[in-house]
This record gives sequence, structure tokens and C-alpha cells, in this order.
Amino acid sequence: MNDSGVRGRRRFLGGAALAAGAGLAGFDIFAAAPAVAGPVVDTTAGKVRGTVQAAVHSFKGVPYGASTAGANRFMPPVKPKPWTGVRECARYGHQSPQNMSFTEVLAPQADPAEGFDEDCLVLNVWTPAVNDSRKRPVMFWIHGGGYAQESGSWPWIDGAALARRGDAVVITVNHRLNIFGYLHLGDIGGEKYAASGNAGMLDLVAALQWVRDNIARFGGDPGNVMIFGESGGGAKTCTLLGMPSAKGLFHRAAIQSGSSLRGTPREEATKTARNTLQTLGISEKNVDELQRLPVEKLLAVVGRIGGPPPKDGAIRLGFAPVVDGKILPAHPFDPATPISADIPLLVGCTQYEATLFTLQDSAVFTLDEAAMRSRIQAMIAEPEATRLIDVYRRANPGATPSDLFLLIYSDRLARRSAIQLSERKVAQGRGSVHMYLFEWKSPALGGKLRSPHTVEIPFVFDNTDVPTVMTRAPGARELAARVSSAWIAFARNGDPNTPQLPQWPRYDTTRRATMVFDNESRVVDDPGGAERRAWGPA
Repeated sequence: MNDSGVRGRRRFLGGAALAAGAGLAGFDIFAAAPAVAGPVVDTTAGKVRGTVQAAVHSFKGVPYGASTAGANRFMPPVKPKPWTGVRECARYGHQSPQNMSFTEVLAPQADPAEGFDEDCLVLNVWTPAVNDSRKRPVMFWIHGGGYAQESGSWPWIDGAALARRGDAVVITVNHRLNIFGYLHLGDIGGEKYAASGNAGMLDLVAALQWVRDNIARFGGDPGNVMIFGESGGGAKTCTLLGMPSAKGLFHRAAIQSGSSLRGTPREEATKTARNTLQTLGISEKNVDELQRLPVEKLLAVVGRIGGPPPKDGAIRLGFAPVVDGKILPAHPFDPATPISADIPLLVGCTQYEATLFTLQDSAVFTLDEAAMRSRIQAMIAEPEATRLIDVYRRANPGATPSDLFLLIYSDRLARRSAIQLSERKVAQGRGSVHMYLFEWKSPALGGKLRSPHTVEIPFVFDNTDVPTVMTRAPGARELAARVSSAWIAFARNGDPNTPQLPQWPRYDTTRRATMVFDNESRVVDDPGGAERRAWGPA
């Protein structure tokens, strides 16, 4: 498949009604400073040349692995074939084949020429300078979209502003997704396919190995790498923390709204693989046929495997990393993995995670008491549902039924697991934990979204000037300066404290100090403590 193949159908946060005045077409964050050709940098596979814009060098679409098509499909990544001459790296590379869904509304496509293709093992680098022997911290971003979609080229995660603010090297990466990255065939197809259920995670390991081997020439320190990600990117970060092959390739980690405690059990993954083969009409004796099927036929299966969404409010991940006993020896945080016990963590989520997942359900913002109770009872069995509602109502006087539903749903989706992960990490008594809660309210949908899932991403990347209704509000740029500076400080030395914020203590299970990010950021001890206790122990 080439650039004219399957493409995402991109929209912008609910359509024209929300995008009015956003000026999305052909935007350029630094339009006043046009990009010019930059110097050549040597990599282990060949020479690359990027561009320079507003004092930041960028290299886009740099290969860290070969094409994953054909005989390489479902296999561990292999190094790219070396090239001669200079490879021009001014445009993003291919995204992994995927089916876009409602989360595509978050941002326009960064480069309309990138397209979807199995030749997708590429990364992007932003750096203040190259070939200067400096040792800058490296911030390695892993994109969200569950394990099924998105890429490292969304406008919100353009790394130029972050690199400029922090004198840091910023990397985003594409890797295999959905059926291409996480179809566990090892118990059906034998040793040949032993790694197939974690191929997408092994891609990330290969990208981190590229960083180890090459980043010094891009001005970065291979001995000071932070991995970080939001949503599915946070979950992938958790998974990397539990992978022996990733040990030593990074030195800190930030998990944003994606605290994943468990991987997919091997037996469940094998059941999914059998269901996949049956849906495709392929015998278990002929697994190799999967490597010859058109991409479109495999993508058509992705949305059909696993049945309809569960009624309990959970998010079905479908194809996801597999606890196979080797690549991923055990669940990453159930209990906390000893593999990365010494790695400092930055962990948190937003206050109203759930509003993003209810975008297509306008009734959620006007619930009456009966509708609210009905929805919560669909997620949580009685008498626990009634008990939780009572606790949340006492802790949030004046909250509407919609508020209560969204707060309970949000805590169930993200905050509870973030707290559990942090508690288990603290219990190890080694690497530090700093915890945050993002409460800044987006103006989108007339303020109905509040602080939704994903809203902190442009603040972390110092990209609130990217044309999007999600962050257009007074004080956004100032908050972005504080948030991005904290992430940079954490990347540099494992401590997010900066002069721009109140003193941010380490998280523990006594004080439970948490940085609450808002127009006036503050440290709160055990925010939502009554609600936390109502859910029960970790």
C-alpha cells in the first residue's frame, strides 16, 4: 500500500460548529519563520538532512526499522536497509495502517501526504542544535489512540516549542498498531510468530535503541531519556516499564491518563487470534496466509473482533500487549514490576476524563437524577452504585446529576488506576513518584468538556498556540509555560519542581501530595480523598 492507500477521514472536534474561526487549513505554528534546509547528520543507517525553523532543527520520517510488510508482517522489527547519499527528512513518514474513529476529531492531520502504510517505522526529532557534543535530555513521546490508531505527527505534539523552551531533544514515533502490532499468533503459528502479540511494543524498543545509538549526534544524551505518553501512550509507557528488552534504554517515565496495571492474558489473546482467523476464513494450519492478505482486509476485521463495547463503561482495547511470559513476563503493575523499580515516575490524569468519551452523547450533559443513577448502575452493580453516588454527592455539594456521573465515570476510567499504580510504585520504596491532577477547563463546547481526556497534551508540549478550540482561553499560554517547564525539569533530573510552581513534594500514601494544574496551580493533599476511599483499597 502506498500514499494513495487507506487514509484517515479527518474532522475537527465535532465539526464546523466547533472549528469556526480556528483557521485549520495549512496552518504553520511558526509561519513567520520559514523552514530552511539544515545541516547533515550521520546515523547508523546513513546521512539525513532536516530543516531549521525558528532556531529549532527538525528531522521527520527518519527510519528506525525496515518495512513491516510481507514476510516482515507480525515479525519483530528489523533495522532499516542502509542508504547512500543524504536522505531528506523534511516530511513526516507513513502512519501505521488503522481505522480512525471519533478520536480523530482532536486535531487535523499534520501532513496530508503521509498516509497509512506498513512501512511505518519512523520517528521525528526536534533539537536546538546538532553535532555540538551537548548532552541534552531526551523526551521520547509515545502517542495515544489506545493500541489502535493515531501517530507521532499530530500538531499538538510538534516538538519544536518544547525543545526550544527546555533546551531538550524531543522525539515522536510511529509504530505498528491494532492487528499489525498486537495479534498474538504464538500459540497457533509456533515459534515463528512468538513475538507477534507484542510486535508494536518491540517497535518502540527498536526506536529507543535507535535513540541510544544515534541521539548524541542530534545533541541529546542517550544516558538521560524520558519516555512519556498520554492515554494509550501512557499505557504503552507502563508496558515498557515491564519489558526486560527496554531496561536501560530510558531513565524516567511520565504516564498521562493511561495508567495500565495489566496486559492481556495469553489465553485471552490466543482466543482473539482464533476468532480473527475464523472471521477471515483462514485455517490455523495456514497462518502464513495472514502475511499475504491486503491491508484493507485485515483492517476490516479490527472493528469486528471482540464484540460490541461492554455495558460496564470500560473501554475495550481489542488488540493489545500480551503477557507472554518472555517479552512481557508479567503484568506491569499488578503487582508493580521489579524491572523498572528504580525509574522515577510522573503520574496523573484530568479531572473530567469522561467528557471526551461521551462527545457523541449530548444527553450526558443534561441528566436528571434517574438517568444518572441508571447510567452508573450500568457500570457498577448495586449496592455499590448507590453508595458511590452518595459519597460523591457529599464530597461535591452543588454538583448536578451530570457532574456526578462524569466524575464517577472519569475516576473509574483513569484516576483510580493512576492512584493504584502510584501506591504500588511507592510501596517498592525505590524510584520516586510525583502525582498531578489537571483541572484546567477547556472552552470547547461552551465549556461543557471541562477538563477532558487529552486536554493537557498541548500544555505539556507548550503548543497552546496551535489552532484548536480546545485551548483557546485566557491564561492558557501561561499555564503551558508552567506545565511544559515541569515536564522538562522531570526529564532533566527526575524532579518536576521549577520556580514557576509551588513546591511539588513526592507522592506517598500518607500525605498524598498532588499538583493540581489550573490557572492558579496548587498542591493539594489527597484531592478527592473521600471518593478515593469509597472505591476501596488498591
